Amino acid sequence: MNHRVEPKYHIGDLSFSIQQLQHKGYSAMPRPHLHPFYELFYLLDGERVYFINGKVCTAKKGDLVVIVPNELHSTTSSNIEKFDRVLIKFTQEFVGETSPSLLTLPPFQESTVITFSMKEQSIIEHILQQILVECKEQPPLYVACVQQLLTELLIRIHRSSHIHNQHNTANMHPMHQKVSEIASYINSHYKETLTLEETAKLFYISPAYLSRIYFKLTGFHFSEYIRIVRIREAQKLLHTTRDKVQVIAEQVGFEHISHFNKTFKAITGVSPLRYRARR
Repeated sequence: MNHRVEPKYHIGDLSFSIQQLQHKGYSAMPRPHLHPFYELFYLLDGERVYFINGKVCTAKKGDLVVIVPNELHSTTSSNIEKFDRVLIKFTQEFVGETSPSLLTLPPFQESTVITFSMKEQSIIEHILQQILVECKEQPPLYVACVQQLLTELLIRIHRSSHIHNQHNTANMHPMHQKVSEIASYINSHYKETLTLEETAKLFYISPAYLSRIYFKLTGFHFSEYIRIVRIREAQKLLHTTRDKVQVIAEQVGFEHISHFNKTFKAITGVSPLRYRARR
């Protein structure tokens, strides 16, 4: 296993960063995570498996992964255990005002994978290299230039997503499709009693294999993902309704309020009542 990490360039504390990295050998994100900024992951070479929006998808050479703020996601190696990528992180404030606001357009409301044509790939890669050069050399007004180049990049991404209707899943690996279907099932049935054994039976695979492959591809243990889905739904209800906490706990699939309170705090860091109070 070896990798080459280029310098990571920052503008402001969390406003913008860009970095190129080449890696050979297996690698996986230690834990699924979320963050308050946008992320653009462009693959110059190789493959990466992403779990976003309850779906497993493989990003390949020339694909770009869009991660929106506060979207849980994870990434791991595919059967091709190498990649060369450029990763950009930026805030809405860094993009500034555009008319119409770029980040209100698709595909910037929902995390997804964009597949570019060969012609588009060369344009995208040229823009990325320009940004890297600006950040490395820092000539006069380089921040304004980076903002302008990022705006151009976002416009190209929007146009491409509109034309190609985002990522083509026709050639998805069968097990990736299966795990995506299971995640979708959990997202639709989280209010019900869900067990590894019954779910495995429903999808015609063994419980042991489901447990192993689900964690490998999503970064979540099966039961852990159920808890995450339930708590995220509870967060929405705490924010949008005045229902009592006990009622919300029941609505998202918890039988006991004490278990709900404990799980909610373990995942969010605060109690349900404190979460509601600070919204």
